[in-house]
Amino acid sequence: MSTSIVARSSRVPASPLVVALMAVALGVSGAPAPLYGLYAAKWQLAPITTTVVFAVYAFGALAAVLVAGVVSDRIGRKPLLIGAVVAMIAGLAVFMTAHGVAALLVARALHGAAVGTTVVVGSAALLDLRPDHGARSGHLTGIMFNVGMAVTILSAALLAQYAPDPLVTPYAVVALVVVALLLALLGVPEPHAGRGLAPLRLARPGVPAEIRHDFRFAVLGIMAAWSVLGVYLSLFPAFAGEKTGMHSLVFGGLVVAAMAGAAAVSQAFGGRIVARRAAIAGDFGTAITLGLGLLALNTHHAVLVAGAALAMGRTFGLAFGGSLRHLGGVVPAGRRGEVMSAYYLLAYGAMAVPTILAGWAATTWGLAAVFPWFTTAVALACVLAGSLGLVSGRGHSRPEGPGSVR
Repeated sequence: MSTSIVARSSRVPASPLVVALMAVALGVSGAPAPLYGLYAAKWQLAPITTTVVFAVYAFGALAAVLVAGVVSDRIGRKPLLIGAVVAMIAGLAVFMTAHGVAALLVARALHGAAVGTTVVVGSAALLDLRPDHGARSGHLTGIMFNVGMAVTILSAALLAQYAPDPLVTPYAVVALVVVALLLALLGVPEPHAGRGLAPLRLARPGVPAEIRHDFRFAVLGIMAAWSVLGVYLSLFPAFAGEKTGMHSLVFGGLVVAAMAGAAAVSQAFGGRIVARRAAIAGDFGTAITLGLGLLALNTHHAVLVAGAALAMGRTFGLAFGGSLRHLGGVVPAGRRGEVMSAYYLLAYGAMAVPTILAGWAATTWGLAAVFPWFTTAVALACVLAGSLGLVSGRGHSRPEGPGSVR
């Protein structure tokens, strides 16, 4: 009995470390967001190039999430997490020494694979460490994702604006944080006791017939939210500066950080709302705030643009957090792998493909001409997701408790 108590006590400090690691990983993914304008100006990059650089991350993450979970089941969580952290540091080093687009593509691919692995394996590690607190850990993780992104993006913008070497210093500071986490991770015991020699089998994407209505509702909401996130992280900072005349890197970073920070607050309080209701409110709310954001841009007032970003973050957080909680609450226990594989396939595709299309269209016709059409298309997708939630809620899903955090 004393041995189990010691083992359990040795694992408790690992939980906040894993949550911090996941938050920093999402921060690493967003660190270049306020800097894309500098790359575009330095190397004369077209919007399509910027969005392709961004989208490479999504494709790298997609590949990682489809294999990392099953590999960590076999060889353990710790080796995968260490490898992911090392890949993060390598990607940051490539960013710091980049002299062209090829280096940016390599760095983003490394970070996509690293962050995808960290999210999947870190989530599994938290379940290993605290098996009785799965819902609470998942809810906290969703909040910390946005906190990590907001803090890192704003810090990167401030460092790029006021510190020397704007395309080096932000990555160097983030790298120091990641190295510190790596050193801490080396001292953590392996949390997964169920390792074995079973053959590796990737989870084949699929959706059971009994939850297809819920899946369409949840995934369409997530896809719409992530398509917004893709454009906000790649093109929006520079576009907002152009529309408002605020060409400061801090302003672009502040707009995106405000959105991510508001999403974290929204998810924190939205966890008290039944998942379906939160998702439906977030879907319709995101459609409205997309329109408000477009109106704010057309006023050319920086304060209104920042306010619209805050409103967008609040509704985005409800849509994303509610959709994911709802999907997690209706998936049969024996089908989670295939359903979540389908989810990641569509979610990361929604982050990458619309972003690339928006970049191509912006290169051809200009972002000012394309952005209203993109906004309208995503708003319609949000309305469709919310409508599906209302319809499918009339008899296709399981009831949820009022305080469900799924």
